Amino acid sequence: MIPRIYIPGDSGALALGAEKVAKAIASELAERGIEAKIVRNGSRGAYFLEPMVEVATANGRVAYGPVKPSDVKGLFDSGFLTGGHHRRWLGTPDKIPFLAKQTRLTFARCGVTDPLSLESYKKHGGLNGLTNALALTPAAIVAQVTESGLRGRGGAGFPTGIKWKTVLDTVGDRKYIVCNADEGDSGTFADRMIMEGDPFVLIEGMTIAGIATGATKGFVYVRSEYPHAVAVMNKAVEVARKAGVLGASVLGSPYAFDMEIRVGAGAYVCGEETALLDSLEGKRGMVRAKPPLPAHKGLFGKPTVINNVISLASVPVIMDKGAAYYKDFGMGRSRGTIPIQIAGNVKYAGLFEAAFGMTLGEIVDEIGGGTATGRPVKAVQVGGPLGAYFPRTLFDTPFDYEAFAAKDGLIGHAGIVVFDDTADMLKQARFAMEFCAIESCGKCTPCRIGSTRGVETIDKLAAGIEPEKNLALVTDLCNTMKFGSLCALGGFTPYPVMSSITHFPDDFKPAPVRVAAE
Repeated sequence: MIPRIYIPGDSGALALGAEKVAKAIASELAERGIEAKIVRNGSRGAYFLEPMVEVATANGRVAYGPVKPSDVKGLFDSGFLTGGHHRRWLGTPDKIPFLAKQTRLTFARCGVTDPLSLESYKKHGGLNGLTNALALTPAAIVAQVTESGLRGRGGAGFPTGIKWKTVLDTVGDRKYIVCNADEGDSGTFADRMIMEGDPFVLIEGMTIAGIATGATKGFVYVRSEYPHAVAVMNKAVEVARKAGVLGASVLGSPYAFDMEIRVGAGAYVCGEETALLDSLEGKRGMVRAKPPLPAHKGLFGKPTVINNVISLASVPVIMDKGAAYYKDFGMGRSRGTIPIQIAGNVKYAGLFEAAFGMTLGEIVDEIGGGTATGRPVKAVQVGGPLGAYFPRTLFDTPFDYEAFAAKDGLIGHAGIVVFDDTADMLKQARFAMEFCAIESCGKCTPCRIGSTRGVETIDKLAAGIEPEKNLALVTDLCNTMKFGSLCALGGFTPYPVMSSITHFPDDFKPAPVRVAAE
């Protein structure tokens, strides 16, 4: 049997040197005259172990990592093609603690399959959900998704089933499915991992959404900073189209559905669904007032479903295993699993998929291993640049939409960025205001002007100018932005600012006057 060597080709692994490792392994194979097949799979998400190379042996796959080009000769000398021991030996991938503790539903195939092999996808349960969906009526598919409790994974947490039913019930000569892959939050990479590591699950999920709502065309709006994801998705769409998964007759059924990949213009505000629609239509991405809702009047004025990558990629497992199976995971109104992206100053950075309900402390201390610097954790920002900063006193908060909202926080896209005790929270609050000022589309005054005044006022605080007056002014600006902004960019910017002021007040006090020694 020809040995199979798996080397991740996704952006995260490439950034950590996977391409150099792949070239070194190919060169070593040629030099030794060994015939082997190199598969460029996606990453499993344990980025602290990347580049992680796996070999298929008679006893299953064996992993090694993090592998450097200088390790390659030694790996071959140690017999790694048959699972031989080496200092980079990690054993069975599924038993690596970081991976073994996960509940992988949406990401079950990431790092396991060849991303562009439909045969590999089907071998690992792919298309089962679509096949089951084709045997149901559109209303029955929507009912399954509704019953599962699936909510938007892009930030708002809106029930997916309700959105689908609205589009199904709305009359239109043309309907659309739009996938929001404009993953712009700091510390997030789940969407990218799916698109680069398991693109067919997104295609399958969008096709099911199309059949369920009567939509015949889909668009994936990908951020311009994701060239690898764009390339993989385009190739996957071609493969799916040739195999009859997409086209005039989906898997030989009466249903038609096709899709294409569109690249965004690099604006953070285009992650907001109505600004995204404007951008897709070739306009400047600016937030639309609601109503009308996109479900009634969306892309090109037609009924449109807009869902995040992870929301759509979770649909196939629901249609495969059933709504009850999926709903059995999680807590409260937060059902199923959530891909938690652990980043920042943390020892074990990566993607950790688990059922809702783990506490923030468990995620940071046990899964993430604390800070990479070894210093105490000071703050954790959850939900991207617009998310609140949580201190250790709130680490007992369970990962659940409502639980976070009750503590004036938000889960958002489930990105977690860890900071140690050297972080200056006044600077972090200033960054939030500055970010909003730069990324604002400018349509509404609270966001456009409030964020600019916020930067100016925080600068005065940093300089020790009238601290009480300016602290009150920042608070007032935050209230105006929170309740007066058209969209979440201006409306959520107060979260990181006010959480910094509330939980880390010492960072906003004037520096003590130092008396020079005489």
